[in-house]
Amino acid sequence: MPSVVGLLEQRELGARRRLDGLREEADRIQAELAVAEREWKEWAIACSRVGEVLAPADESAQDHARVEGTAPTAGEQTAKTSQVPDAAKTKSQVPVWREGLAWAVLSVDYQRILTALADRHRLHQGPLTCQEMAAAFGMDAVPARVEALRSKAKRLVARGWLAEPAPGRFTLAQAVAGPGGGS
Repeated sequence: MPSVVGLLEQRELGARRRLDGLREEADRIQAELAVAEREWKEWAIACSRVGEVLAPADESAQDHARVEGTAPTAGEQTAKTSQVPDAAKTKSQVPVWREGLAWAVLSVDYQRILTALADRHRLHQGPLTCQEMAAAFGMDAVPARVEALRSKAKRLVARGWLAEPAPGRFTLAQAVAGPGGGS
């Protein structure tokens, strides 16, 4: 029969082995955590830099204008639009409209739709259908082109740039057409 002291020594030896194993595992996890934290920081820096590169060049000027309570004039807006590289503009994303947001954040196709509707608004003419837009843009009013315009117009409606007072008829949203609209 083993002695009590012998049993205690065996348990102590087992506990020390388990403790050593847990310490090794903790050290390995700490090393993995340090690598993961470094990778996360590098990723965050890369995202920040990509965001800076892709951000419109006029963003800080717009923020300053909003703080000052003035919106950029049409001439300033055109000059700022030309500063934004075409590769940096998003092509399919339409941001939600908010006061002071420039049309330059939209791709050329969306700007074209807004310009046509702004002209009609300025001339006090009614809403446009997508077939009328296609004709105004010099496109053939074939179903594929009309549906492409309808998809873009619906996206602009969903994001607050346009209104659809009657099904299939589009006009500038009230806020976009109001004071400061059409920038």
